[in-house]
Amino acid sequence: MTSHRVLFSSSVLNLCELVALRPDLARLKKVLYFHENQLVYPVRKDQERDFQYGYNQVLSCLVADVVVFNSRFNMDSFLSSIHTFMKKMPDHRPRDLDQQIRPKCVVLNYPIQFPDVSRLLPKHKLLRLPAETSHVGDIIIPPDEQQRSSRSGGPHQSTSESTVQKPVCEGDTCESRIHRLVGEGDSVDQMKPLHIVWPHRWEHDKNPEMFFKVLLKLKERRLDFQVSVIGETFTDVPEIFASSQRLLDRHVLNWGFQSGRDQYLQVLCDADVVVSTAAHEFFGVAMLEAVHCGCFPLCPKELVYPEIFPEQYLYSTPEQLCRRLQELCQRPDVARRHIVMVNTSLFSWSSLKPRFKTLLAGEHP
Repeated sequence: MTSHRVLFSSSVLNLCELVALRPDLARLKKVLYFHENQLVYPVRKDQERDFQYGYNQVLSCLVADVVVFNSRFNMDSFLSSIHTFMKKMPDHRPRDLDQQIRPKCVVLNYPIQFPDVSRLLPKHKLLRLPAETSHVGDIIIPPDEQQRSSRSGGPHQSTSESTVQKPVCEGDTCESRIHRLVGEGDSVDQMKPLHIVWPHRWEHDKNPEMFFKVLLKLKERRLDFQVSVIGETFTDVPEIFASSQRLLDRHVLNWGFQSGRDQYLQVLCDADVVVSTAAHEFFGVAMLEAVHCGCFPLCPKELVYPEIFPEQYLYSTPEQLCRRLQELCQRPDVARRHIVMVNTSLFSWSSLKPRFKTLLAGEHP
């Protein structure tokens, strides 16, 4: 007989089978955590095993006591797809499964341990956000905000759940303040070509075809830019990567998986703009890490992104993305002076730790 109180499992695990094989686990509080769901995964060819993956997740939800999703988009897309998904079954099709599962569901973002990257930031980013590592340990807070926080009782305290972080400048625009700080001494750095980074898995669901198509349009228009494509690669790499590397050769700054964490963070710190072209995203750790490193984000106006990023960082079509990047290629200083209006500390382990402790202590989060 086990002495454990809580069973915490990923949605990849077939929780239904595990409890059947280990009936002594049935009495535990069973928490199922979804970092993605298979019901809306964009498969290129629908196969029988693809149905089984999603079916296992539905059954696991029925067995679980609490079903946790890393974003509201993940939860809503899963629950709203159950009815259509179950129609694939040839005979008995259980009804209202979403209504049975919904009361168990909560949203609890994936916790990110943001490193102190101040030693890696170029001069203009340090001037834009003169940062010191906070006592929290995994986020960076500007000194003047730290002073306000100490008076109010803690860092980044807010009465709302908004992800928008207010600029620390008062009585002046942040961009004009940074312009004065940068001054003539840093003009060479400001005149460098726009550095675009794409830090995603090299797989079809991240839509690399769209990203490279947009970059080739920028090249055709004789715009000056540099690109780093640094995501993780697996066995089957889409051919578009090799062909695009050849076509973009003069613009390529970094290409391929970075072997060390510091190398990866250095590329993010050196970049100006981070782009997502994903057709499938339930949270997006890489985008938030890039924002933490001072990158201007551009994301699709769909999936999880509107849940995290304000309107000004979203695009609806490839043409809109191309136009935004063209403008930034012509004026890279706009991206370099901009303070991103996203409060990444809300997604830090330090902020989310109390909710996870509550979840694992046997209480509903």
